Order: sequence, then C-alpha cells, then structure tokens
Amino acid sequence: MTRHSYNLLTARPIPQMSRLYSAFEISHQTVAKRTLQLALSASTVVALATPALAQMEAESVATPHGSNASATPVTQTAGGVITLAPVTVQGEAASAANAYAGGQVTYGSRVGFLGDKDFMETPFSVISYTDSFIENQQARSITDVIAATDPSVFSNGVTGAWSENYSIRGFSSSTSDVTLGGLHGMAPYYRTSPEMFERIEVLKGPSALLNGMPPGGSVGGAINLVPKRAGDEPLTRLTTTYMSDAQFGGHIDVGRRLGEEQQLGIRFNGVYRDGEGAINQQESEVQMGSLGLDWRSERLRLSADLYSADDRVDGPTRGINLAPGLAVPHPPKPNTLINPDWAFAETRDKGAIIRGEFDFTDEIMAYAALGTSETNYSYNGAMSAQVLDTAGNYRTSIGQLAFDVDKTSSEVGLQSSFQTGGIGHQLTINATHYEQQQNDYGRRTVPGADWTTNLYNPTWGPAAEFITPHISKTELRLNSYGLADTLSFAEDRVHLTIGVRRQEVVSDTYSVTTGARTSRYDESAITPATALLINATDNVSLYANYIEGLSQGATAPITAANAGEVFEPYKTRQKEIGVKLDLGEFAHTFSLYEITRPSSYTDPVTNIFSFGGEQRNRGAEWSFFGSPLPSMRLMGGIAYVDPKLTQTAGGINQGNQATGIPDLQAKLGTEWDVPASQGLTLMANATAMSEQYINADNSLSVPGHTIYDVGARYTTNISSHPLTLRANINNVTNKAYWGMPLLSSLALGAPRTFMLSATLDF
Repeated sequence: MTRHSYNLLTARPIPQMSRLYSAFEISHQTVAKRTLQLALSASTVVALATPALAQMEAESVATPHGSNASATPVTQTAGGVITLAPVTVQGEAASAANAYAGGQVTYGSRVGFLGDKDFMETPFSVISYTDSFIENQQARSITDVIAATDPSVFSNGVTGAWSENYSIRGFSSSTSDVTLGGLHGMAPYYRTSPEMFERIEVLKGPSALLNGMPPGGSVGGAINLVPKRAGDEPLTRLTTTYMSDAQFGGHIDVGRRLGEEQQLGIRFNGVYRDGEGAINQQESEVQMGSLGLDWRSERLRLSADLYSADDRVDGPTRGINLAPGLAVPHPPKPNTLINPDWAFAETRDKGAIIRGEFDFTDEIMAYAALGTSETNYSYNGAMSAQVLDTAGNYRTSIGQLAFDVDKTSSEVGLQSSFQTGGIGHQLTINATHYEQQQNDYGRRTVPGADWTTNLYNPTWGPAAEFITPHISKTELRLNSYGLADTLSFAEDRVHLTIGVRRQEVVSDTYSVTTGARTSRYDESAITPATALLINATDNVSLYANYIEGLSQGATAPITAANAGEVFEPYKTRQKEIGVKLDLGEFAHTFSLYEITRPSSYTDPVTNIFSFGGEQRNRGAEWSFFGSPLPSMRLMGGIAYVDPKLTQTAGGINQGNQATGIPDLQAKLGTEWDVPASQGLTLMANATAMSEQYINADNSLSVPGHTIYDVGARYTTNISSHPLTLRANINNVTNKAYWGMPLLSSLALGAPRTFMLSATLDF
C-alpha cells in the first residue's frame, strides 16, 4: 500500500486583496440565476477555449482527473523525443489522487496548523470526504455529508431550518465555526452548499491548539472545507438536479490549467436551485458562484478563492415547545409544515481568501493566509410556538430578526523539519487573527401577530409587516499564538506531539444611539496539548491525546452577588485513546474518549455566578471505510456516548442526560457494483439511533428510530463523454419522527424525498 505525504497549502497576504474581492463582487444573483443557461451552453464554453489552451493540452502529459499534483512539464524535440522535467508534488492534494480504496474518503486531511497528515499518522480521530462522495450523496449541505455515515456525528433529520444543525461527540457545533481553507469565519454562515469543495474534513474533539478558539466556541469537533482546484486535465462538467416535489437545479463545474508548465489553475463552480421541496409549502432557493485560482512553481504556491452565495427558505422550520404537563404528541404527517408558510429566512454570504506558501529549503516552509467575508441575514416568522393541549392546538409567536456581520481572518506560520541526534522534529509556529463587527436588528415579539392553529391541519393568517429596528452593535477580536513540536524516534515508529497556544479574546459592546462603548470583555487563556502515536506495525497505529477547547467566558449578571465579574475563556478537556487498523483496502478506527465542558450558573443559595457547572461526555466509537471487496464499498460504524450533567446549580438535574443527543447511534452506507450490468451501482444507507431526551429533568423524550435510504447510479458514455445518472430515495419508508432542533423542543424529521441528477462531462 502506498502512503501519501502532503504539505498544507496556506497563504500569504497580498495588497491587492480588496481589488480581488471587488472583482468578484459582480451580482451573485445574476451569476447564480444564469448557471443553468451556462450549463446548457457548456459545449460552447469548450469550443471557445483559446487555441493556446488547446496547444498546451495537446503537449501535456495526462494524469487522472482531479489530481492536483504539480503538472509535469514536457519538452518535445524536433525528433519527437519527450523529456519530462523533475517534479515535486506539494500543496493541497486533490481527492481523486489521494482517495482511499473506494474513493469516498482521502488518506490525508488537515490537522490544523500541524498541516496535512495521513490518517494513520494522525493522533486524533479524523475523516476527510471526497468530492465524488459529495456528488453521489447528492448532498445539499455540509450536514448531508458529515452525518451520512459517521456515527459520532448526530443530525436531528430536520430539513428546511434556518440553519444547519449537527453535533459531534455529543456537543452541538456552530455552523459559524466551520473553517474554509483553515480560516475561521470565511465559510457561509448558516448553511453551506458543498459544490465548490473537493474535500470536507472532520476532526473529532476539541481543537484549540490546532485551530485556535472558534468564534462560536464549538468543542465537539472541527470541520474544514477545502476548495476545488483545477486538475491537470481540463474539465467541463454539467449536472442537472431534481428533488421532490418540484425543486429543479443545475451545477456547472469548469477547470483549466494554463501556462507552459500549467502553472496557473482556474476552477469555476456555479449552482442554482429553486422550488418546493418534500415538505408542503416549503420552498428553498440556492444561488452560488465560486472561483478558485492557483499558481505554482518549484518553491512558491499562491491561490485565491472568491465566492458569493444566497440561501433562502420560504416556510422555514423553527419547531415547537410543549406546555407544562403535556406529553410528546404523536407526530403529524412528515410532509407537514408546522411553522408559518409565509415566513422566510435568507442568508447572503460572500468571501475572498488569498494564500501563499514558500519553501525556503526542503526543510523550512513559511505560509500565510488572509480572508474577508460578509454575511447579511434576515428572518420573519415563528419565534416560538407552544402546544397547548392534547388535541394538538398550538400558539405561534412571531419575531423578526436581521443582522450583518463583517469578518476578517488571517494566519501566518513556519514549519520546519530537522534532526537532533536520533530524534526527528517537525516544528510548527503559528499566529492567527480573527475579528468581526456585527449589527443586530429586529424585534422578538411582533404585537398582534400571534396565531393559534392545529398540528395536524395548520392554517395561517397574513404575514406580519417586516420591521427590524437596530438593537445592538458588537465587535469581537481573537488573537492566538501556537507552538508545537512532533518528535519522532524508534526508527520513526513513535511520534510525540507537544504544543501550547495562547489565546486572547476581546469583545466590545456599543450603544446603537451614541456609538459609545458600553462594555468590554478582555481575557486570555493558555491551552496545552499532547498526543502520542505509535506505528505498532505497518497496518496498526495506536494513539492517545490530551487536548483542550476554548469558549468565550461571560460576565456575571447584574442580579448576581458578584455582578460584573469577568471570567476568562473556559476550557473543555478531552482525553482519548484509540487504535487504527488499515488492511490496505479497508480501514477501522476504534476510540474511547472523555470530554468535560464547564457551564455557567448562578448558585441559588449564595447568588454567586460562576462556571461551576459541567457536562461530561464519555464515549466509545468504531468506524470503518473502504472497499472490503472489489465491487463493494462500506462506510459507517457504531458510537456510544453518555452525555451526563455532572455538576448543576443546586444539584438540580445532576446526573441526568443532556438533551437532544441519543446515547447510541449506528450507521451503515454501502455501495455495490452489479456484476451483471456494467456501470450500475446500487446504494443503501441505514441510520439507527436511541431515544433523545428533550428536557433537562429527562421526563420527556422522543423515541429512537431507524431511517433507510436507497439509491442507484449508472455510468456510461455518450459520444465519448462520461455520463452519470443518479437516483436516491431518502427515508424510503416515509417514517414520521420528531427531532430536537435549535432553540425549541420538537421538529419533524424530513419525509420521503426523491432526488435525481445527471452529470455529463464535455
């Protein structure tokens, strides 16, 4: 089995950042809405390729599609003899080149500022999904990808909510903490359509040392999105899509490399989807355009990524709560919209990132990255809804919210490899900076807009007039400085990583009338980490780690005895041990972990506010992926987690299970290439989970359930052009079930959903 080594392609700030951003700030709505027109004329795009491009393609040496290894320059003499120049593979490797057996995941993924590492050389639990897996899932969001087969990732199954919602190892993760190219705050804010990414990487557990403190304070895991790069072969790909009941869309993906040595890469992705989904009267519209540029030479690599995305849901899912004393009601039909049909949630994102990497020597590499992004959000609809009686009558209170947030994110670092005696060192020094300015608008209660209807036959009155006064202005700045050294000894079979990061947090609040600062939070914390990896054999790795997560602390409220006391960022601590087994075509990971996270409360006896609360998650995971048989691919596993409230205010609910998390989850995704029909692949997924409590005293719960998905795809050629047809049915039995969404107790899981797509390469 061949192992792959990678360098992390990060970036260097370029003064022309604002011009790059402005150049891409064409009306993204125009770009997205014209995606289908572009798709239908894809053959024209190819025909208009320059003669110079055609000449370069004719003289280049073909490599597998999707490879992002450095191009192999060629020189052809008059006698027809071809000489290949020496090449070093470096930078971000494309998923097709680095895919593990079966092509669904990659060998390597980004491990924060430690760079890209092979999963068998990583002392943490990681997985990295390829773009082909994303396409075959017909994924519409990041959740669709990471929750499909990973038992440590939990999704409530709710569709059409105002935000994606998932948890990792029993802790809810904020979508605002997803990194794009390793930078916080650059990904779309609430929901991300995945067509512009070649890898989606998941690192399980806290990661303050590796990535710095995330703005939203997520500690269960870290998700990194790797943008697509142009491969060495030209690409023009059109995908048309359909989702029940009446949602249609298109995706155009174009990649080219230019230059005598194919130094310059250009990758464009455009997406447009619109129409009613499987839930009655719920419509969604997605518009996205992205452009990825990269330039590479022997020692220098540069790249730029620009995107613009709109995500709108009409009739968004908000969920409901129960009046005291009511039992969990029987769920209505799974295609029922139980929040206002006239409501909407709209998020507009745009961002630009530049990065650079320079090899001073074969052992020393410096990198830098700079990004800026902007989010505008508006919401008009249910703020809360409460079921009033056993007949299912419920009252909905309407709210109206909006915000705009501007974000800047950057990092700079140095990686060095050297020897001291018989010990190898991989030394990494890194500094990160993140800042955001946010304005919030709205009103959480709209007078006279409350509405009472019934769960099993909801009807709605007129829409409330959208009015959003300015209510708050805040700023957040995060600076961090990290240092880590990975020591290798015992003939490179033992690797010990020791690191530390200092994190600084400054948060300001301003008056919306005078502009004067009204409060400030200014604290810092130091987070150490250590990790051990032992390559017991060529196929077995043992690992253990201790690592911390950071979340912003709080200021004691005015009603507390210690009012005004400012608390430093609080630390979440993980201890983990595990073993990884790579059988060449099929891999397994087994792990045991304990994560403890503090929480705040005001003591009912002393009236002192503190971070004396604690939730402790202990878990065991078994996951697998790969191709155990030549015609079969399997991915899935079983995860058990005990999310216990170990310290609470006055001991109330102490020892109970945290809400919204099943303690047992099992998943299996399988693909089978039918021998009797070349090109035909059958697919099936099963997700089973135990009950989930929906209140802190554990008196109410929703039952466990199992969801089945089935599908098929067929690959063939039309006039030498590859064609892939896909058909998926999610929740094939149309099971009605409750999940626990953000900010409420109950929401309906997604109904049976039909998905079709056709992908043609020109």
